[in-house]
Amino acid sequence: MGGDFGPRLIVQASIACLKATPSLHLILVGQPSLLEELVSGLSAVERTRLSIAAASEAIGMDERPAQALRSKPDSSMRVALELVRDGKAQACVSGGNTGALMALSRFVLKTLPGIDRPAMVAAIPTHCGFCQLLDLGANVDCTAEQLYQFAVMGAVAAQTLGIARPRIALLNVGTEQIKGNQQVRQAASLLSEARGLNYVGFVEGDGLYRSEADVVVCDGFVGNAVLKSSEGLASMIGERLQALFRSGLLARLAGVLALPLLRRLRAELAPARHNGASFLGLQGIVIKSHGSAGMQGFQSAIERALSEIRHNVPERLRGQLEDLLPRSPEPPGG
Repeated sequence: MGGDFGPRLIVQASIACLKATPSLHLILVGQPSLLEELVSGLSAVERTRLSIAAASEAIGMDERPAQALRSKPDSSMRVALELVRDGKAQACVSGGNTGALMALSRFVLKTLPGIDRPAMVAAIPTHCGFCQLLDLGANVDCTAEQLYQFAVMGAVAAQTLGIARPRIALLNVGTEQIKGNQQVRQAASLLSEARGLNYVGFVEGDGLYRSEADVVVCDGFVGNAVLKSSEGLASMIGERLQALFRSGLLARLAGVLALPLLRRLRAELAPARHNGASFLGLQGIVIKSHGSAGMQGFQSAIERALSEIRHNVPERLRGQLEDLLPRSPEPPGG
């Protein structure tokens, strides 16, 4: 029921995913009368793989997370998360209020043992592949221990993509060991001493795009700024190129010749193709779609959920936490 374009676009994206993935079953959560109208054109066969779960309330995009948690027990977001908790669904995908989704996810699903806070992670296109960047905005202020936990979670996310020993770096204002705030330097010390993690040191913002690491860790304030700046830069470059190719006859001819390559580049870097940030560290799979995502973007978020289901990400992460997270000291006499 959320997102900038409302349920119509989400239903259309869901139907497209059903047609593309024969094994997929979807539950649409929200106002039944509206959703029934939107799926009325489905064939009988397709409808067997899609059901509707009723929710009488919806959380606004500008609603405070604490208010949504306390005052809307039958919100579509909460009902969807409870379906995951109760084993009736394997993942939740939402384009709604990010803060409310995070607060409800922590309340309904709980975090995995050893994890203080879930982190938002997404794949960022780089010079020769992708980098897992986290946190993207769920945790504005982080301790060194939490940054370390993010590194563990990011490593597991990268391994599900086939990287056996992912390179982990901390995003910093320089690569020298003396650079950065206290939390980042303390996190570097923890990661340097960790066994089982391939920590490669600090990386600057430009190094992220040069593929200097497979996992880049930062707090949510920095990560969100990097993500939004990247999206804005990509959009600006695309608009500038279009303007240049319209600036004269020779430029138009050059644009025609370059069109196949430009289309390929746009397809590779399109935000819609990489839409869908995972809330790692929960006892269940939750994917946050960008609120402004179009139909293709929301499909990508559903596909990310499918990938995490196939790789059983929460259980895979749970299995590595005991070895990779620092153990708390035993109490006296323990």
